[in-house]
Amino acid sequence: MITGLRCHFSGSFRFSVARMEVTAPLLFWLFLFSCFHCIVSQPGFISINCGGKEEYRDGNGIVWTPDDNITFGEIAQTADSKKYPKQYTTLRHFPVDNTNKFCYNFDVKNRIRYLVRAAFLYGNFDGSNVYPKFDLYLGSTYWSTIAVFDTDTVVVRESIILTTSPTISVCLFKATTGKAFISTLELREFNGSLYTTDFENQFFLSLSARINFGAESSDPIRYPDDPYDRIWESDSLQKANYLVDKAEGTEKVSTTMPIDVNLSERPPEKVMQTAVVGTEGSLTYRLNLNGFPGFGWAVSYFSEIEDLDPDETRKFRFIIPGSNSAQYSKVVVNVQENAQGKYRLYEPGYQNISFPFVFPFEFRKTNDSSRGPILNALEISKYVEISSGSEDAATMASFISRYVSEDWAQEGGDPCLPAPWSWVQCNSELQPRIISIKLSRKNLTETIPTELSSLTGLVELWLDQNLLVGSIPDLSNCVELKKIHLENNRLTGPIPLELNELPNLSELYLQNNMLSGNLPEEFANKKIIFNFSGNSLLSQQKQNSQKNQIIIIVLSVIGVLIILTAAFSLYQCYKRRIKLSSKEDNLLSNPPSQKLASFFNEVKAETSYKFTLSELEAATNKFVKQVGSGGYGVVYYGKLKDGKEIAVKVLTSDSFQGNREFSNEVSLLSRIHHRNLVAFLGYCQQNGKNILVYDFMHNGTLKEHLYGPSAQQRALSWLERLEIAEDAARGIEYLHTGCTPTIIHRDVKSSNILLEKNMRAKVSDFGLSKLAVDGSSHVSSVVRGTVGYLDPEYYISQQLTEKSDVYSFGVILLELISGQEAISNERFGLNCRNIVQWAKAHIESGYIEAVIDPALLNDFHIQSVWKIAEKAISCVQPYGSHRPTISDVLKEIQEAILIEKENEVENEAGEDINTDMITSSMRSAVHIEDSVDTATPGRDMSLSDTVMLPVAR
Repeated sequence: MITGLRCHFSGSFRFSVARMEVTAPLLFWLFLFSCFHCIVSQPGFISINCGGKEEYRDGNGIVWTPDDNITFGEIAQTADSKKYPKQYTTLRHFPVDNTNKFCYNFDVKNRIRYLVRAAFLYGNFDGSNVYPKFDLYLGSTYWSTIAVFDTDTVVVRESIILTTSPTISVCLFKATTGKAFISTLELREFNGSLYTTDFENQFFLSLSARINFGAESSDPIRYPDDPYDRIWESDSLQKANYLVDKAEGTEKVSTTMPIDVNLSERPPEKVMQTAVVGTEGSLTYRLNLNGFPGFGWAVSYFSEIEDLDPDETRKFRFIIPGSNSAQYSKVVVNVQENAQGKYRLYEPGYQNISFPFVFPFEFRKTNDSSRGPILNALEISKYVEISSGSEDAATMASFISRYVSEDWAQEGGDPCLPAPWSWVQCNSELQPRIISIKLSRKNLTETIPTELSSLTGLVELWLDQNLLVGSIPDLSNCVELKKIHLENNRLTGPIPLELNELPNLSELYLQNNMLSGNLPEEFANKKIIFNFSGNSLLSQQKQNSQKNQIIIIVLSVIGVLIILTAAFSLYQCYKRRIKLSSKEDNLLSNPPSQKLASFFNEVKAETSYKFTLSELEAATNKFVKQVGSGGYGVVYYGKLKDGKEIAVKVLTSDSFQGNREFSNEVSLLSRIHHRNLVAFLGYCQQNGKNILVYDFMHNGTLKEHLYGPSAQQRALSWLERLEIAEDAARGIEYLHTGCTPTIIHRDVKSSNILLEKNMRAKVSDFGLSKLAVDGSSHVSSVVRGTVGYLDPEYYISQQLTEKSDVYSFGVILLELISGQEAISNERFGLNCRNIVQWAKAHIESGYIEAVIDPALLNDFHIQSVWKIAEKAISCVQPYGSHRPTISDVLKEIQEAILIEKENEVENEAGEDINTDMITSSMRSAVHIEDSVDTATPGRDMSLSDTVMLPVAR
């Protein structure tokens, strides 16, 4: 354990790596004296400079301590010290290993609220320009995904948590790209009732926005101006889609007068001395809220810092544009009256409110107000449900407390989640249990801990080759135990009869101990592998009988294995002979060309049905009804004898390239099956024709429904478009994650998304698909795809990855929003033919109305459109490393669908607002017409069930 940072905190700091052994010597006692001054100036602060080599005090007076006693992970330089504070010039990064977690552990006070903050500055430390993406955990609870999109941007995650145990663990896990790393890690102890919520035992707060309005510079405000070292971002800080849509007449105001901030969350006086006012009667903003949609906690901070004449008033309401905001706008704010004086804090907020990802809001003055609204600051945090952790977490915490000086006991976090400790295995249940403990050769001393008897899911126990003494404990509660290894210790006493009662026990190793007494006859008759040799004080009267039983069991097992092996070998020989015979027959009846032999051999290996040409001629009435065409052939409608409707794709004659694509498509489609992929029924190779047979899709292509004849008859609704996008994303996700090796489609476009009778979407046309072998990028000598959908990075580098499909899918999302084609010479204005360039310019400027398809007739929730628009823009980033995975895209689509469906429910229900549950303190603070009930936040609550509690702060 590393204990040298106690000068900053009433506890200790340790670093751990699960599934790796950790060694860290104690810091010198002299270090405690060298940082004694920290105790006075910064009580309750821990500030870790990851990768640093020495302690130092920054310009804000915060003392940063290096993690130089950590022996795992590597240190790297990241940034110019002239551009960034010193703590961001180094980092610690960890091996790419998705089975390990890397944890920083802190000893803390119980039942105290702490701010936990982690920061990450990539700085291209590894020279790879591959932006890292990994998960961040608080103990066993998923906190956030760290996705780096810029070399020089500091990514910060902050949470406020009420501790329920003596330790906090911050863990990095599961790097999907690049390496997991961390630049700084901070803990700040809060006093009193700051950030108290009704739900803090089940949820912690993850910060999404903390904004200082009217800030005089772009620099954030933090310690020492904020004694709790919260970071208040300036509203002048430029972030894409962060603070936009400012109303006309928004102006900054400030004062040097002292502000009374001694209320609830106690924002810094310097923050409250600045504000924005809406001189035209309105303050309007739009925020991107990290981590949302979901349930959140929100507080606005107001203080009257302008001089109002006696006959002037400032009254305003809170409005959410584009939604049913009556439940919010009924509350009238009069800052000076609510705060009971000028230059005093007024802090109204909501303990439980549902937020979208893109959150527009407005403060609008009332008709009887002479001044426009004022806003000093704002905080919004998301409720993150605290994981209950593994079933045996408390037991294992007690267990390892016996070995505080041992390296293997310092791994930290939950023993199972998100990854198990190096010497532990867990099952895959939602709340996992420990099934194996392997502590062989760990120099364990004293008696076997009694906590082990509480691990009722334990299957294997390995404590062999240690220095354990005393008797074997009662393990009868561990009914799942199969293997017990206690050999080569110093155990004494008799063999417990309770071990014989374990119903699943198959191995019991007790040799080379100091056990005594008689060998129980029950063990001699039990059919298990039982070794008790080397116990000189143990009577061995039944040893020969035991040995005989073991020999019989072993010989029986060997005999069965020999018989099974022989039978399997005969079966394989027979199968190979049949396969060769079938292959020879086919070569004689239909010999392939020399060029295509390797491709046709692949096709023969598959199990798809092989149609005869006569069957398909009969089904299609000799290929009369053409229903489509593509780069490699024509598609005809057909109906088999059993009435099944089919689509028959005939490749262009004498096309070597077409033949190759044919073989590729057969090879792929013969072995993949998913409800969102067009069903492949079979193929035909006869008379020089290469034919593919699919299930017929009655409603044609998505392209036809967006800007073809079908679109003129009836436009798809926004919800229908989202559901089509969801289906298509599921199909592509299956190719990327459900197939081994991964399949890259290479030609994702709206004409390759087909619609069945019920308008469910399926992805088609695998003629261009490629396998991604061993997870590496596929380098192709010929770039293939469709203009308008083609990944520019793939086009330039010829490096094909799953992100090439994501780019193409992003184009489809833009088509769904706009109803426009991917390429047009007329519709996108001068010097612009591409939907990506056109849509990106409007969306990033906040003018999404210019992109939305007029055919939607405003029948949509603007938040769901924003969600898809922003995800589409992230999909069409120039570099694949900046794009999300198709699974991330699918999640956003599903959340947009949820918004639309719940909006429909709200509109249909026209539900009234309950007026009985408003708090008396709020009544006295603001003018109210109605109020709302409270509800506990959680994943099981729908947005339509959400209710908000205004809280007088």
